[in-house]
Amino acid sequence: MQPTAAIAGLAVPAMGVPAMAAPAASSGSVAAGAAPFGDLLKNAVTGIDGLEQQASAAVEGLMQGTSVDVHDALIATQKADMSFELALAVRNKAVAAYQQVMGMQF
Repeated sequence: MQPTAAIAGLAVPAMGVPAMAAPAASSGSVAAGAAPFGDLLKNAVTGIDGLEQQASAAVEGLMQGTSVDVHDALIATQKADMSFELALAVRNKAVAAYQQVMGMQF
């Protein structure tokens, strides 16, 4: 057995190849503790919106001269930008996968 390192809750073998989890039994119902995809998507969009609002508030506070540090405002805007870019990339991949599946002929 190869030594593994835990990265963000995932077991990663020393060779850099992610460990494969055993597939869950498909019984047609949602597993206990698992959230439906719609809820996960809604939570992700809500999180992105929250980061955008924090960045907006930080920039507004910086412009008004309240006790907002320049570094904090820049970090907040970069977090919001990175989360939006990630969401956009995931959406683009999902659309590309959908288009590829729709282009298949059976």
